[in-house]
Amino acid sequence: MPTQPTTTTTRPTTTLWRPTGPEELALVEASGWTAWPPRLPEQPIFYPVLNEDYAVRIARDWNVPASGSGYVTRFEIDTEFVSRYPVRQAGGRTILELWVPAEELTEFNAHIVGRIEVVREFHTVSRS
Repeated sequence: MPTQPTTTTTRPTTTLWRPTGPEELALVEASGWTAWPPRLPEQPIFYPVLNEDYAVRIARDWNVPASGSGYVTRFEIDTEFVSRYPVRQAGGRTILELWVPAEELTEFNAHIVGRIEVVREFHTVSRS
């Protein structure tokens, strides 16, 4: 009996970046690189950014002084799902973020396609 060809449809994805420090990155690694950790009580919003340059600036200029290391992560998310979150301009023309309410992070994580990956890292330079 002949088999029917199978068709797979892949949904469009959107690339997002997230600047992060070592503590959050360790929690992402513990998830198998598939989910962002729950927000702390003082963090009501999870904000991935829309371009790598902005993520680099935050990781390098904020995370490194705050914790000694800064990382830029990249991940894909289902475009249809993520379109529910408006793009927020947090400064200049290229400083664009999504604001995901902390209580929606579990659902957000469920729509990540593939793994979260580290694409850049920055560390404090020690001088001897």
